[in-house]
Amino acid sequence: MNGSSYYFPAVAMAVVLALKTPALLRDWRDPLLRSVCALLALAGLVFCFAAPPTIAEVNRVTGVANFSAPLVYVLLSAFSGSCLVLIVNWRGGPPGVTRRLTRRWIAGYGAVSVAIIVLFVLGDAPVERLRDLDTYYANTPFIREMIVLYLLAFTVAGIAMVVMCWSWALQVRGWLRTGLLIIGFGFLSNVPYAAAKFTAVVARWNGGNLDDLSTYVAPLLASAGAQVSAIGFCLPLACQRIGDSWATWSTYRRLGPLWRELRPVADQGERAVRISWWSPAQLQVTQRESDIHDGMLNLHPYFDSRVRARAFDAAVAAGSAPAQAQAEADAVMVTAAVRARVADPEGRAIGSVEAGTTPTPSTDGPRDLVRLSLALRRSSVVAAARTRAATGPESDFPDPAP
Repeated sequence: MNGSSYYFPAVAMAVVLALKTPALLRDWRDPLLRSVCALLALAGLVFCFAAPPTIAEVNRVTGVANFSAPLVYVLLSAFSGSCLVLIVNWRGGPPGVTRRLTRRWIAGYGAVSVAIIVLFVLGDAPVERLRDLDTYYANTPFIREMIVLYLLAFTVAGIAMVVMCWSWALQVRGWLRTGLLIIGFGFLSNVPYAAAKFTAVVARWNGGNLDDLSTYVAPLLASAGAQVSAIGFCLPLACQRIGDSWATWSTYRRLGPLWRELRPVADQGERAVRISWWSPAQLQVTQRESDIHDGMLNLHPYFDSRVRARAFDAAVAAGSAPAQAQAEADAVMVTAAVRARVADPEGRAIGSVEAGTTPTPSTDGPRDLVRLSLALRRSSVVAAARTRAATGPESDFPDPAP
């Protein structure tokens, strides 16, 4: 693997971290957000400092041969711990339990990091090795123990991640389950990575030479596993965001028929300031809902319970379920009220109707508004009411079929 194979993932992690930084600054107390940012930062640092060109440069700047070895091992151990902390906070649960597990993982991998540094200081590694330090110094006192320690810590993290992800995946559904299975599969590569490394080291202990397993095969396994795990982490978050955006824009679109129906009676004087078309989807939906409610208030004196009752009976007779029939009846009453309001430009009916004497459509939430809006577009009862309104007086609304 050349330097670019390390630097491209490092740059990608840095870009994602930069995008996450504003949210982190706004909500620093969110443990899940902190865990995500820590994971991104450590992953980028591991890729950056594990690249052979960076290893050589760090050794040159510090003046210590193989100074990069404990640095990379410490970063790798911290990354392993951050993955476990992220899963603990992502899964949630009782705050006390979550904090306790988080502190244990941080303390454990913090101790491993300190031990790696101490063992390197006690050992003797005078010859710089950019790619094969693990096997070259496999028989060197203290350096040997440092290598075994970081491999054991990395393996434990991989196995723990697989167990936690797969056990959690059995309890959830959808994209989260898919993401957890992918993460578990990615961290499962830690096992063959560590196996390749240990095999090469043990071969050195016994006088053999299987260095290629450690120098070439293991890094490929680690890189593939890291990329698969990154997909697993990103997939549920990305799909959830896409799904939320789709649902929001779908609500906005479904409210269109009702919003357009009420435009002729909207009070344009109160709409001097409008949100821009590029505003967030949720804000667009909120604006449309507000317009609809304002239109309903303007129509309130013109609502006729007799029209709604006849339309309800007609919808039930046509085979609609009670909830759907209610939406269709409200839709017919709204269309009739719009016609009545347009026919009364001076608003004489507004001052002659007492509060509480007129019915109100069922618009207690976005779902009721959507049901009412869809009834305006799809209901045959509403279509029949529109046709009769165009050819005769409102009172000619058909009686329900016998």
